[in-house]
Parts: sequence; C-alpha cells; structure tokens
Amino acid sequence: MTGKPLAALKTSDPKMARLIEATKPVDTKAWRRARPLGDPFSVLVYSIIGQQISGYAARAIAGRLTERFGGRMPSPAELLALDPSDLKSVGLSQRKLEYLRSLAEHIVSGELQVDHLDRLSDDEVRAQITSSRGLGRWTADMFLLINLERPDVLPIGDLGIRSAVQRLYRLDHLPTPGEVDAIGEKWRPNRSLASLYLWASTRQAPKPAQAAKAPKAAKALATRRPARRTTSRRTAG
Repeated sequence: MTGKPLAALKTSDPKMARLIEATKPVDTKAWRRARPLGDPFSVLVYSIIGQQISGYAARAIAGRLTERFGGRMPSPAELLALDPSDLKSVGLSQRKLEYLRSLAEHIVSGELQVDHLDRLSDDEVRAQITSSRGLGRWTADMFLLINLERPDVLPIGDLGIRSAVQRLYRLDHLPTPGEVDAIGEKWRPNRSLASLYLWASTRQAPKPAQAAKAPKAAKALATRRPARRTTSRRTAG
C-alpha cells in the first residue's frame, strides 16, 4: 500500500499530503502484524471480547478462553457446547456471552458464512458481519482492513479517525461519522492508506524536518571556544 497509492493519496488532498509529510512512514505490514489475526471466527470473537475494555484486559480474557482449548479459540460448535457459566468464568459479561453465542449460531446456521467473506464486496461483508448481535460497522471495517486487506476502507465511526480529521481540517467540533465519510470521498480508492496515516498522526511525534540540523551546527559554532591570543614575551637584558 505504498508507492503509487501513496502518491495518488497525496495528490487527492493537499491537507492529507501535509499530514503524510509530517508523519513517519507507515509500515502497513507491521501495522497488520500488531493486530489480532487468525481465522475469521477467532478474529470476530476477539473483537467482541475487546469491546469497551482495555487491550490488556481483552488479551487476558482471550488467553483464559484459549487455555480451555489447548491454546486456540473454540470453533462455533465448541463455543455453543460450552456451559454459559464456563464462559462467564473466563471474565465475560452476560451481554458479551450473548453476543458470542449469537455469532456462533449465525455461523452454524449458515447465515454468516465467514469462510467466504473474501469473495464478497465491502458492503456485502459489512452486511454479513453486522447481522450478528454485538458486531457493528466498526468491527466490519476493521475486519476488511486487517484480515481482508481491502484498499478502500475508512472506519468512519472510529474515534481516533474522527479526532484526526478534526485536527487535520481544524474543525470546531468532532465530526460525525457522516461528515468523516463525506470528507473522505476525495481519498478514494485509497481510504485504507488514509486511515493508517490518520491513526499514525495521533500517536507519533512530527517527523523532524531536514532543516532542523542547521540550528545544531550554528549552536556548535557559537559555543566553540575562541582561539587564545598569543603574545611574545620580551626577555629582560
């Protein structure tokens, strides 16, 4: 997701171009490696577990769940076979338990065909995923971005994206998802790359400008000790 897409993105929007120039280059492959990857069901399970809690807490709960299955996530059928009290014992709330069971039921019944999502359009993937309780537009967008590596996804409901757009366009309010969607139209068909740079801009210090080296050199010259003046001594006599 670099090269031509990056050049096209910069050309599409001068403000985005300035943001990209001021931000350290994004390694798209490293970004994905840092996210939970795996089979589609496992990723969606992790997404439900992580709702409204810290990443640390989500990893702890997911770890306790996978321990029951030899270090892996359960299959949909295995999850449905678990006693609800067993699921609660790993740290899941009643609501998340219901969401997980709904997801598993949708897959077992064939309503959600997670193994065929890669064959669907972006909007069809969203419709399939959000048909299950507890899975909304944000989860569907992140699945498209991370697992399916779709190039034109903008998670318009993500708070980080909305905050970054507010700063980029100097808005006096946090933009609504609809406003982010409208602003992002100009970034097509590279909205996934735009999303990564918007997130990166909220976490990174600005990239140092090359001209920043000049003051250092000037300071070094200014602090250099002046050469001592030598005078010849007269000898007596």
